[in-house]
Amino acid sequence: MRIGLVTEGGYPYVSGDAGLWCERLVRGLGQHEFDLYALSRTRQQEDEGWVPLPRQVSRVRTAPLWTAEDDGVRYGRRARRRFTECYGELAAALSGAGGAEAGEAEGGVEADAEVGVAGQGGPDHEADRFASALYGLAELARDEGGLVGALHSETAVRALERACRAPGAIREAREARVPDLLAVAAHLEHGLRPLALDWYEDDGLGAADLCHATAGGTAALPGLLARHFCDVPLLVTEYGVPLRAHYLATGAGGTAPAVRALLAAFHGRLATEVYRQAAVLTHGNAHTRRWQERCGADRARLRTVHPGMDAAAFAEVGEAPEAVDADTLVWVGRVDPAKDLVSLLHAFAEVRRAEPKARLRVVGGASGPDGQAYLGHCKALAAQLFPDEAEGPHTVGDNPVSFEEIGAPEAPTLADAYASGAVTVLSSVVEGFPVGLVEAMFCGCATVSTDVGAVVEVIGGTGLVVPPRNPRALAEACVTLLRDPERRARLGAAARARALELFTVEQNIAAFHGIYLEIVSRCPVRRVVLDDSGDPLPFASPAEAHVPGHWTGPAAPAPPTAPAAPTAPGAASSAPAAHRPGPAWANGVSVWPPAPKPATEAAR
Repeated sequence: MRIGLVTEGGYPYVSGDAGLWCERLVRGLGQHEFDLYALSRTRQQEDEGWVPLPRQVSRVRTAPLWTAEDDGVRYGRRARRRFTECYGELAAALSGAGGAEAGEAEGGVEADAEVGVAGQGGPDHEADRFASALYGLAELARDEGGLVGALHSETAVRALERACRAPGAIREAREARVPDLLAVAAHLEHGLRPLALDWYEDDGLGAADLCHATAGGTAALPGLLARHFCDVPLLVTEYGVPLRAHYLATGAGGTAPAVRALLAAFHGRLATEVYRQAAVLTHGNAHTRRWQERCGADRARLRTVHPGMDAAAFAEVGEAPEAVDADTLVWVGRVDPAKDLVSLLHAFAEVRRAEPKARLRVVGGASGPDGQAYLGHCKALAAQLFPDEAEGPHTVGDNPVSFEEIGAPEAPTLADAYASGAVTVLSSVVEGFPVGLVEAMFCGCATVSTDVGAVVEVIGGTGLVVPPRNPRALAEACVTLLRDPERRARLGAAARARALELFTVEQNIAAFHGIYLEIVSRCPVRRVVLDDSGDPLPFASPAEAHVPGHWTGPAAPAPPTAPAAPTAPGAASSAPAAHRPGPAWANGVSVWPPAPKPATEAAR
């Protein structure tokens, strides 16, 4: 089958998010054909180039999210009225003006969540309002162009202001000042940029049998429009929660209440529409699933696909009979405050009182000034809690806590770091999918972890779990395993077996392959092809047409397609429209196979 893979800030670029699992997915499904549609986040990302692409990637089309140039199209009176109606309806759906959700809302992140998420469970016409306006803007961009300039215009700001001042608007929207309106309009322009792309024709995403968006939010917009214009089924994969990330970013302080409330409504409504239209939604853990359900996702369309990790690097360690040092605890990861190494150091102080020979290895570096400052604080605390100790009057003192980095002689690889201790410890207070914990499981390590994020779901009874920010409980669990080597061995073997069953690249690829087949079998794309006389041509696109290779003679010219019926502004349409060139900022389309910019395996 032909799969349109939509990415944002990741594959096929050398740097970015989610690049590794996308690359493994594409390489692992060599029997399918992939068209890549990549949204880049920065100029630097584009300058760094692409990773080498396998032959099953037939085409790559790119567009930048970090900039947008006006294509020079200026709307006439009719197009301008059409834009004002659609954008005004979108703004009204965000502000609550004239809708069933009118009322007062308290400030702060929790109130924003109600406006953006909980409100989606109201009448269906409220969600339809947002969707109608969104697709109306997309149809306007397809028919007329010029959407980038219109979103930047004073007309957009005035429409937003009218919606915020209209009866029934939420209190934060009514209190919005001009700087707040300008900030919201700028954010909406950035978030709606994919509407102006020329990816939604029959020679773009419309030619795919399935569109796979590798994230929600803005990254899923191309998939939504392919679903709307061409009836291509949509698969959305979320290994994070874009909506939650937005709440955390805007709730940290410094954002005006009006901006926070309106943007929360936009991201919440967009998430709801994505979840309504997706044929299948996949998530990596129960935490993400709960967010999807809260945003209105149908449970029947949710699937759990755990992230796939390469177990080969840890195979030799996992099959080793015993750890290097039976008295050593190991922590491996990136040093930052969310990892709560302070609690781990206090817990280790209690472990030392029970087991004087115990040692703690902290393996990992810090990134950024905050991480470096936290690492310095942890080193100072370790020196205070554990003064250098000597075994006798004529020996050099030594600290039982060591701070190391991967690549040092003591820990040349991750596998060596995990193998150097008897127990691997995770002390985080915030965690998504615990990659380090899965790596320890691949190595057959006994683990002690805090109950955060997806830890319990991942560990599944093959390790000890304690509450976060509880040094005493953490210490007791560590001492228990240090004193019981047989239990350590049993837990380590069970953990390794569980990780090899659930968290490998192979299971990830097999799961997505099964979902692809399920979607295409339930939601096939039906393309009407007409003959020279204008009558439907049966069997114009048989299943064999998707088999790679030349199974027929020379290709004949494609029959003409049915003309698009005129539609009202904002109305749904699945018929192809006349092709228009895309905006100037998206015309730099990259078609594979060009010679990509140099990129090495190490750069990945």
